[in-house]
Amino acid sequence: MAYKKFTASEDILKPDPRYNSKLVSKFTNCLMWDGKKTVAQRIVYEAMEIIGKKIKDVPPLEVFETAINNVKPYVEVRSKRVGGANYQVPMQVNKRRQQSLAIRWILQAIRSEGGRSTSVKLADELMAAYKKEGKAMNTREQTHRMAEANKAFAHFAW
Repeated sequence: MAYKKFTASEDILKPDPRYNSKLVSKFTNCLMWDGKKTVAQRIVYEAMEIIGKKIKDVPPLEVFETAINNVKPYVEVRSKRVGGANYQVPMQVNKRRQQSLAIRWILQAIRSEGGRSTSVKLADELMAAYKKEGKAMNTREQTHRMAEANKAFAHFAW
């Protein structure tokens, strides 16, 4: 059974031991199921090692951060009820939500496909996002396309 997960707020969150990065720590927390943090950490670190082997000239942490930044959406559509009709209104996404959506989409992309180990799937998805391709990037592009298509309703954003 999948549980509803809440990760530690920004001030409580400690940077991860290997890369000393709060972003990696946050990602690990989001990847974790049933409080099994060591398993989640192992998956993330193995993925980073795979990235390090495949992309020699860029450090894995930089690939990771760039991948997450590439997946972050800038606009999304929110449902707004005006005079008995629902409109999909495009709105700016704040920084914290951008990050959480990017992490969520990457995890969704690796969980949706089966077969290989999670660390290999994660490494592939991060490298794809680093090159601005892959499932998570497609999700971002769809979100942006939807906002673009509904920009006629932008005047409802208040």
